[in-house]
Amino acid sequence: MNGADTAWILTSTALVLFMTLPGLALFYAGLVRSQNVLSVLMNCFAIAATVSILWFVVAYSIAFGDGNAWWGGLGKSFLTGVGVDTVSGTIPESLFFMFQMTFAIITPALIVGAYPERIHFSFVIAFSLVWVLLVYAPVVHWVWGGGFLADMGLIDFAGGVVVHVTAGTSALVLAMMLGPRRGFPSEVQPPHNPGMTMIGASMLWVGWFGFNAGSALTADGSAGMAMTVTHLSAAAGAIAWSVMELIRYRKASLIGAVTGMVAGLATITPASGSVGPIGGLILGLSGGVVCYMITQLIKQRLKIDDSLDVFAVHGIGGALGSVLVAFFVTAALGGRGLAEGMTIGSQLGVQLIGIGIVAVWSGVLTYVIVKILKMFVKFRVDEETEVQGLDLAMHGERGYHGL
Repeated sequence: MNGADTAWILTSTALVLFMTLPGLALFYAGLVRSQNVLSVLMNCFAIAATVSILWFVVAYSIAFGDGNAWWGGLGKSFLTGVGVDTVSGTIPESLFFMFQMTFAIITPALIVGAYPERIHFSFVIAFSLVWVLLVYAPVVHWVWGGGFLADMGLIDFAGGVVVHVTAGTSALVLAMMLGPRRGFPSEVQPPHNPGMTMIGASMLWVGWFGFNAGSALTADGSAGMAMTVTHLSAAAGAIAWSVMELIRYRKASLIGAVTGMVAGLATITPASGSVGPIGGLILGLSGGVVCYMITQLIKQRLKIDDSLDVFAVHGIGGALGSVLVAFFVTAALGGRGLAEGMTIGSQLGVQLIGIGIVAVWSGVLTYVIVKILKMFVKFRVDEETEVQGLDLAMHGERGYHGL
């Protein structure tokens, strides 16, 4: 057990939880109508509470237990065999459990952005728990728990595939099954509080240092470089998105700048432990431009109401970074170098296979989960509730009085 590593992961764990509560919650809450601000906050808060217990009971074991190449088994359910002195690498396993729990919390919370203002609260909780159990935990095992994608050599340092591809793909499927908000796309009201969104986004930016640099699981040069490229990519993503808006609208919006920042962060996530500063800069610029273009495609051309752009920003960003890392991991471009026996082409093949398998798994399982849960739990609220807003109907409270 190493004291410096332990101290850093204790800090990183707090930072990643800070990303969801209150970072992501505020980021999303500012983007909806004022009648739904508490609904979004409650979704994120309730997911954090319920997924924490599920992670303790069984999901951690499925992800990191000593099973086979496909799942970890049930041997570590309820943290069986994990005591004060049990270590995982150079840190206490109880701390590794907590660090990974914060990832398990934020991943289904990302999907909240696909369905606000029209989904029933009970369905949010039921779906999130089943999704973590059947989609997220197995994928974690495949990539980080010694599963078959790890054996293939997939590079996913902090969750481009595990977090962003799973959440993004599932968000798109869920949004299509749920249907659009009333009046989408022409009559949907603009974000009620861009300032709140910017505050939440700023918390995400800070918290992401724990997300990416913490994934080194050590306090060393790898963590330092991961933090550096994470920051550069976030800044580049914000700039790239703003430039795209300036070209198209001659105005750069606050919402656009912070969304671009998140796109840059999602893009660097899988590559953060593998690329150098130049790679971080280029991945951020690429994420800002590509994710901006996909948002226009999804909403304007395909008319899919992925309300807060989860697929376009997180799904596409995570996949893009997972592809580009095959190039920028090379020593010639400032990266850590390819694994022994790997070429750019073979690494790219592994990355594409990993993205494809996880995207199909996430999309198909999401479709099945929704179809089954709809038979037992109300899926979408009625039209009157949607007009009134979910805050009063679902939670008996208002975010703002006098409105």
